[in-house]
Amino acid sequence: MIERYTLPEMANLWSETYKLKTWLQVEIAVCEAQAELGYIPSQAVEEIKAKADFDPKRVLEIEAVVRHDVIAFLTNVNEYVGEAGRYIHLGLTSSDVLDTALALQLVASLDLLLQRLEDLIQVIREKAREHRHTVMAGRSHGIHAEPITFGFKLAGWLAEVLRHQERLRILRQTIAVGKISGAVGTYANVEPRVEAIACQKLGLQPDTASTQVISRDRHADYVQQLALVAASIERFAVEIRNLQKTDVLEVEEFFSKGQKGSSAMPHKRNPIRSERLTGMARLVRSHAGAALENVALWHERDISHSSVERVILPDACTLTHFMLSEITDLVKNLLVYPENMERNLNCYGGVVFSQKVLLALIDKGSSREEAYAIVQESAHAAWNKPGGNFQNLINKDPRVTQKLSPAELEVCFDPQQHLQHLEEVYQRLGI
Repeated sequence: MIERYTLPEMANLWSETYKLKTWLQVEIAVCEAQAELGYIPSQAVEEIKAKADFDPKRVLEIEAVVRHDVIAFLTNVNEYVGEAGRYIHLGLTSSDVLDTALALQLVASLDLLLQRLEDLIQVIREKAREHRHTVMAGRSHGIHAEPITFGFKLAGWLAEVLRHQERLRILRQTIAVGKISGAVGTYANVEPRVEAIACQKLGLQPDTASTQVISRDRHADYVQQLALVAASIERFAVEIRNLQKTDVLEVEEFFSKGQKGSSAMPHKRNPIRSERLTGMARLVRSHAGAALENVALWHERDISHSSVERVILPDACTLTHFMLSEITDLVKNLLVYPENMERNLNCYGGVVFSQKVLLALIDKGSSREEAYAIVQESAHAAWNKPGGNFQNLINKDPRVTQKLSPAELEVCFDPQQHLQHLEEVYQRLGI
């Protein structure tokens, strides 16, 4: 009877109906384990499986009276099952059901996140491949540094997302843990073999040593990993926002036909999706702090973690899932302007090539201090000056020309000198 509750999308995985579905899955798996070990009649289990069902509204009605969610659920299930219902929940405590079922929700959510992460990986890899030779200025402290390519910038994003993929795969093993060990985890009324069989049926591993609950370090790890994913998405979004500034305009969010950027200024094309992602990342990160607070419980268990998890777990999963979908579409349709990248790269006559001139002078016998002073003098003379041109100033400086020929100086201003080893990076990432 429970198949009709199959709801695959992320929001549905955290619906009340899906939650109760997982509770029923756990209860039935335990009954099957009990029957295999001869503790309850197999015929009763077949009857339970055939009749077991629930009505979320009815569960809430009962809970309003009994003030206990699991008891309300069991009462409603027994209304469907009848006499055989006496074998349901034998020897269990509420957290046996709650924590094991929660693991099923978290695993299902993680599988959806991994699918979205794979989509993002493919989109970034394709965009990086497309722009592997698109030269632009690298920046540090927001200031022009040395030449890179836009593909190389995206390669850094790809490497980061691949690390997240590996982390989430490990996390899936960490969180895919159930417990069927009774009131304080001692198996006083349900033996470990029942736990092992039930968990196997559910695709989980038994917890190594549970109390009344599965220790919340696992759940804190889960939320922290999602917070890391969100932080990376924010990094990408902030980079897009910076590169979309009017005075930079090297990339731009796709602006659809009919879209409007401002109620007052018709010219505006704002990076609204990147800004939205930046804000959402703050929310996911805040949930990581709450998850850490949940680790410390009183003795074998209290319920201080429960009210927190009802908010942070569905919220973190749903937000991260949406963020992954958004950043994937954003990168896929990102507008890239190579001509603006070239213009910015050559700002002030190629000051970004200063180190190449410095190293060339050192190679010709100048001390580092002397060479640095010569190059800095011309660079600062060109910097932020109308018509400032670093390359022209260097080409006219006798302290430089007496050591470097015109051909040697020309090489210093060739962007390809900075890009000759990037193929190795691209090969590592399959770009």
